[in-house]
Amino acid sequence: MSAHTLQITPALENYLHEHSVQEPPLLKALRDETLATLEAAPMQISPEQGQFFRFLLKTINAKKALEIGTFTGYSSICMALALPDDGHVTCCDLSYDWTRMAVKYWDKMNLNEKITLHLAPAIDTLQSFIDNNLQNTYDFAFIDADKPNYANYYEYCLQLVRPGGIIAVDNVLWGGEVINPDNHNENTCAIRELNQKIANDPRVTICMLPMGDGLTLALKK
Repeated sequence: MSAHTLQITPALENYLHEHSVQEPPLLKALRDETLATLEAAPMQISPEQGQFFRFLLKTINAKKALEIGTFTGYSSICMALALPDDGHVTCCDLSYDWTRMAVKYWDKMNLNEKITLHLAPAIDTLQSFIDNNLQNTYDFAFIDADKPNYANYYEYCLQLVRPGGIIAVDNVLWGGEVINPDNHNENTCAIRELNQKIANDPRVTICMLPMGDGLTLALKK
């Protein structure tokens, strides 16, 4: 046991991947293509985070997952692989340029029937779900999109996720900038504010993990 979180070196990260991550070849191909072709590749979640989502969704017997911010599709595929045959992932994103790679790999992996993409402002899409009475119907939600809207996405997810379901929020440590008192960037401030909000929110039970760029799990009561 240790009183502190272990610092992960590149060599230790490789060991973790080799002994924990069960990554299908096409999923790895997507990760590699994203890294090789897009400057925004650091937005992609890590393989161990994808593996964690697969483990978590199976643990809670999830059938319906909601994703806000799809990028090139790595996390949506991880979720879809964890769901039963009649499970479904609903994705919200604005970018055709990024998500066309996602769609390509969904097709390659025969996941088109398990994933639906809504190309529109996520706020509008989420409001349409509320208007169509989808409250308390999702088992899991993953927030990984524009940071100024994080608090709005969180509130929508609290309505859409069922009691006992989980909301996962990415980038909550923001490269360590959340503790930099001189950083007043809009994105940084939005993440700080949401972190404080969730920490004091009686509607959820929470756990903040130092995984990737920081991941908060909020279990809806």
